[in-house]
Amino acid sequence: MGELIGYCRVSKSDGSQVLDLQKDALIQAGVNERHIYADHASGKKDDRPGLEACVKALREGDTLVVWKLDRLGRNLRHLVSTVDDLSKRNVRFKVLSGDTPVDTGSPQGKLLFGIFATLAEFERDLIRERTIAGLQSARARGRIGGRKATMTPAKIRLAESAMGKAGTVVADLCRELGISRQTLYRHVSPSGELRDDGKRALKISR
Repeated sequence: MGELIGYCRVSKSDGSQVLDLQKDALIQAGVNERHIYADHASGKKDDRPGLEACVKALREGDTLVVWKLDRLGRNLRHLVSTVDDLSKRNVRFKVLSGDTPVDTGSPQGKLLFGIFATLAEFERDLIRERTIAGLQSARARGRIGGRKATMTPAKIRLAESAMGKAGTVVADLCRELGISRQTLYRHVSPSGELRDDGKRALKISR
């Protein structure tokens, strides 16, 4: 059986009292205080070192525990992506309170994982369609050849989704995105992990 890993977040308007409330709830749920990660920031702020450290600490079989669902995601897209990633890593997810208490160890929780995975796949398909449509539009206007196009946020997300999947041919992906292999690997690793250039590009775009 894996570890229970807790995450909590407060904004300036929440105040420290809410952080204490979250920590108390996590500890009462069985999370060791040493395994609780926290951020003091707005949910809309991109830089959340506590969450990044928490996600890195999670291993297969662990359970991520949060007080409420809105503590985890800065927006719906980020929430869907994060929960989908947990599912793929075989990490359980538990929400202690709020309108949507969740435990993915239960049948209802497994269904939620499935819904989030479907939403994540739907978003990736939309990004792929928009990227292809944009490339086709550019070609129709004669903007082909010459200097390779830069990696846009949409292209980065598409590459992140495609890389590491069985059957992905890197040469075909680069051709579809209109980029070089070197540009691709500068932003996304062969396993689909974002590299520093990719992370910077996504943060700048938000």
